[in-house]
Amino acid sequence: MSFTSANIAGPDGLIVVLVIAIVLFGSTQIPKIARSLGSAQKEFKKGLDEGASEDASPQPPAQASLPDSVPQAAVPAPTPTPAPPQSNGTPDSAS
Repeated sequence: MSFTSANIAGPDGLIVVLVIAIVLFGSTQIPKIARSLGSAQKEFKKGLDEGASEDASPQPPAQASLPDSVPQAAVPAPTPTPAPPQSNGTPDSAS
């Protein structure tokens, strides 16, 4: 019996895949894996539905276009915060 991609989905191939899964994960982990795959699929479909509803809703215009002679407002760069001093874990000998 040789397995190729054409006949792996047949009954023999599914049995082999099931036996390998039981050997690798154990019989107690299979229901947990199936539950997590089911919830992941449910969340994925929910996200697709939310994305489709956002695409269907009308979008407000991004920004009115200004003539080229009017400059856009500049956004200031964020100021970096200083890092806290690092200690090497030994008490200071100067005190």
